[in-house]
Amino acid sequence: MDSYPLLLAFVGIVALLTAWLPAYLERRPLSLPIILVLIGMAAFRLPWLTAPDPRDNLGLTAHLTELGVLVSLMGAGLKIDRVFGWRTWNTTRRLLIVAMPLTIVLIGLLGLWIGGLSLAGAALLGSALAPTDPVLAADVQVGAPTVYDPQVKEDEVRFALTSEAGLNDALAFPFVWGAIALAGAAAGEVHRGALGWLGIDVGYRLLVGGAVGWLVGRTLARIFFKPPGPLTALADRAEGFVAIASTLLAYGTTELAHGYGFMAVFVTAVTLRSGERQHEFHVVMHEFARQVEEMLMVALLLLFGGALSHGLLDHLTWQGFLVALLGVFVVRPIAAGLALVRTTVRPFERRTIGFFGVRGIGSLFYLSFALGQAPFEDADALWSMIASAVVLSILVHGVAATPVMERLDRRRRARDERRRLLGQPVSS
Repeated sequence: MDSYPLLLAFVGIVALLTAWLPAYLERRPLSLPIILVLIGMAAFRLPWLTAPDPRDNLGLTAHLTELGVLVSLMGAGLKIDRVFGWRTWNTTRRLLIVAMPLTIVLIGLLGLWIGGLSLAGAALLGSALAPTDPVLAADVQVGAPTVYDPQVKEDEVRFALTSEAGLNDALAFPFVWGAIALAGAAAGEVHRGALGWLGIDVGYRLLVGGAVGWLVGRTLARIFFKPPGPLTALADRAEGFVAIASTLLAYGTTELAHGYGFMAVFVTAVTLRSGERQHEFHVVMHEFARQVEEMLMVALLLLFGGALSHGLLDHLTWQGFLVALLGVFVVRPIAAGLALVRTTVRPFERRTIGFFGVRGIGSLFYLSFALGQAPFEDADALWSMIASAVVLSILVHGVAATPVMERLDRRRRARDERRRLLGQPVSS
């Protein structure tokens, strides 16, 4: 049988299912990623399709997963309505400063004590599994951008999970570089010392990512909404593809300056959003970015499913599975709960934020990126542990998202009704 037309027909069927299934699954305890992984596992069992293995080409794996994260970061930044500020982003700040480093350390210790990993492998495991994934967390994030209304208070849970996913992918990078340095040192290679790590990987790269993202965002906001002289505002043309153009510009420019491109893309999107909050062009850009993100997600999850059915979990031991299970469903909730102590976030909301630390495409990116930079003696074990954590997250978070968020919304509606009677701001 000719595999090429078969592949085209298969892609067409999957694309139609991707367009139709979200509406069908909207109020059911099931998610599109679960179905896509299952389809991938079944499809790549057919003799006409070559089974993918992300370990065979780490560079290609890193670039594909990187692209998926980038587009998702742009979409996440564009749909955040809340004005950036130290107090208004307090929940996000605590999750990034307290919860993420604590999660990295605790998962790393589990990898050492239970998983039997090397110090470098444990550091990479914690760094890859700590960030909340922006690609697979759409069910628990804020919706499309709306016309800004200061009287409407954005839902704290969805805002926290969206903004956290937007920033922690960049903030995990210094820890990934630390793991790479440890692996290189174990192999006799020369890497930067502790001071070099603090000065370059933590300080310089983060600063450049934030600065370039802000500068690109400000410049594009001027071009889009208030161009100088007789030029027509690009926003009036309503071309959604400029969201992808903005993503690539911010990322490429920052990487050329050796900064963290992930941070630059999200900062660019948030800065663009703040450039003119009342314009509907944000909706156009977000919708285009969302469609591209969905296409990339479909491809990546199908390939991931195929890799699962062809040996990606072959080196998984019960100890490794236990580390993945504890890391996703015990360590993350505890770390987030501690981070949000003494805040205005209600207990049920706090537990929801802690529970939905989704693991996904970003974890696979960090793993493939790090393995391409230095030799890790426990690379196969890391693939199996991180892949199993992603599978667990896709399954459990996908099933739980609808009922948990519906319960959250019922509580919010009841609270908003009381606020309306008192003339106070209500949730969006």
